[in-house]
Amino acid sequence: MLWLLFTCCLLMPYTVLLLLYRYWWNKTKDIAATNEFTATTRFSILIPARNEEQNITDCLRSIEQLNYPKELIEVIVVDDFSDDATVATARQFPFVKVIELKDQLSEKINSYKKKAIEAGIAAATGEYIVTTDADCIVPVNWLRNFAFIIQQQPTVFIAAPVDMKEESSAIKVFQSLDFLSLQGITAASVAAGFHSMCNGANLCYRKDAFYAVDGFKGVDHIASGDDMLLMHKLYKQYPSEVHYCKAADSIVLTNPVETVAAFFRQRIRWASKADKYDDKRIFAVLLLVYLLNAWLLVLAISCLFINNNLQLLLLALGIKTVAELFFLFPVAGFYQKTKLLLWFPLAQPFHIVYTVIAGWLGKFGKYEWKGRTVK
Repeated sequence: MLWLLFTCCLLMPYTVLLLLYRYWWNKTKDIAATNEFTATTRFSILIPARNEEQNITDCLRSIEQLNYPKELIEVIVVDDFSDDATVATARQFPFVKVIELKDQLSEKINSYKKKAIEAGIAAATGEYIVTTDADCIVPVNWLRNFAFIIQQQPTVFIAAPVDMKEESSAIKVFQSLDFLSLQGITAASVAAGFHSMCNGANLCYRKDAFYAVDGFKGVDHIASGDDMLLMHKLYKQYPSEVHYCKAADSIVLTNPVETVAAFFRQRIRWASKADKYDDKRIFAVLLLVYLLNAWLLVLAISCLFINNNLQLLLLALGIKTVAELFFLFPVAGFYQKTKLLLWFPLAQPFHIVYTVIAGWLGKFGKYEWKGRTVK
């Protein structure tokens, strides 16, 4: 009886939450800049980069092809102590300004990416800061859609969609499915004003607002969180001026990691900031997700000793899978990846295990990212 009670106490609120996410996703309005729209907003695009010589050329070429007035665009690459040809490659593009973090920083710190963004913002002349990563490809109407939102309503912060470039292996398929869920929750939560979620590969925020909330002060000791922790600081001060850009031609494409080990390192890095949020609502959501997956893992192990628990486990997995697919179906349609959902039930066991392990190590362990070990 206790096994059933604990399962219901976790599964029921999780299912309700997914139903709310689907409702909020469907309520989120699509963004579509009209042909008559004239953009006047000036943007500074910031690209923090560390050892990205293999990727940064494609990123900068995609920026070069933007459908936006060139006189309103500034591109700044901030090199984070690269020991490859990242700097030399970026300097081949005449429209790019390169800042080297090694010229500004001598001591070791915990969050180099935040410091790189700070350096870029200090040098930026645009009214709005736009961030992406050096391994990303941006769409041609990227800035045009941001400007459309900004010029229609008071805007301090815009979260926008990100997707994986390809799914050529099992781990990449899994990443794409996992990412669909995260992106759907991002759009739904921002639109509802429920909690703060975003991805630093596709963000836009007002430069003066960054300084109005003291930038990364108070969170600059945390290795990760240059996106969501900043978003929440801005949301607290400007709750009605945070928006989501739900536009298919605003989707930024990013590289999936190549191996299971790299995937775990990435997710541990993301999980490391879970208890650092001032936004208690997102912490409550993350805690619910973690407890449910941890309980399902315990339930699976218990089946080795208690035969009757197998039926309960299969029932719980079935309800969880159906609820998640119900939420993901319209999200996958937006990203044109509906067929990918056929793999979703098979991904459930790995998803449960990775959530438990990454969540635990994100809190109590350490991880390596781009040659640095972070505790």
